Amino acid sequence: MMVIDTLVLVFFAASFLRPKTGRDWTALGSFSAFVVALFTEMYGFPLTVYLLAGPLGNWFPNLGFSHDQGHLWNDLIGWKGDPHLSPFHLAAYVLIIIGFVLITAGWRQLHAAARLGWLATWGPYRHVRHPQYTGFLAIMVGFLLMWPTLPTLMMFPVLIWIYRRLAIREELEVAARFGVIWEEYADTTPRFLPSPRRCDAAARTLSRS
Repeated sequence: MMVIDTLVLVFFAASFLRPKTGRDWTALGSFSAFVVALFTEMYGFPLTVYLLAGPLGNWFPNLGFSHDQGHLWNDLIGWKGDPHLSPFHLAAYVLIIIGFVLITAGWRQLHAAARLGWLATWGPYRHVRHPQYTGFLAIMVGFLLMWPTLPTLMMFPVLIWIYRRLAIREELEVAARFGVIWEEYADTTPRFLPSPRRCDAAARTLSRS
C-alpha cells in the first residue's frame, strides 16, 4: 500500500509539474523523497509516536501506535472524533489542494509566457515569483499537519533551502534575459509567500468585475 500510494502521489505531482529541465527534476525529486519518508512511517510502524511515547507518555497516556492513532497533532490536542475530520486534517486538505492548483496554474502560465517570449507576471505569478515551488511547499505543510513525522520535520527545512537555491538560480537567468522588466517585477512580488496587500487588491478587483 505504501509503495502504491507513493507512486500514485509522485506520478500525480509529475503530471501537474511536467518536469523538463534539470531544476524541475530536482524539485520533483526532493518532493518525492519527502513523500517516501512520510508514507514509509504512515503505513509502517509509527516510529515518531514510538520515540515520543516515552517523554510524552505521562501527559498523553492514550498515545497509541495504530494507523488511526498515529496522528500526532490529534493526540496532542485530545481529538476524540474521526482523525480524518480533525481541524488539522481539514486544514491539510485545503493546503494540499491549493498546492496542486498552484503547480498546475504556474506550469500553464510559465510555458504560455515562454512560447511568447514574455516574462510570466499574470495568474499566480501576480502574487509570487515561484508559484510551483510555493505549491510543493504548501503540499508538504499539508502533510505535516496531517501526519507529522520526525524524518519529514527534519527534511522540511532542507527542502526549503533546496527550493530557495533553485529559485535564486532561476532568478539570475531571468534577470539576465529581461533586465529592468524583471527588476520591477521582483521589487513588487514576493518570492514564495504572497503579500496580504496584493491578495486584498486582487480580491477587490474580482469583486468589481
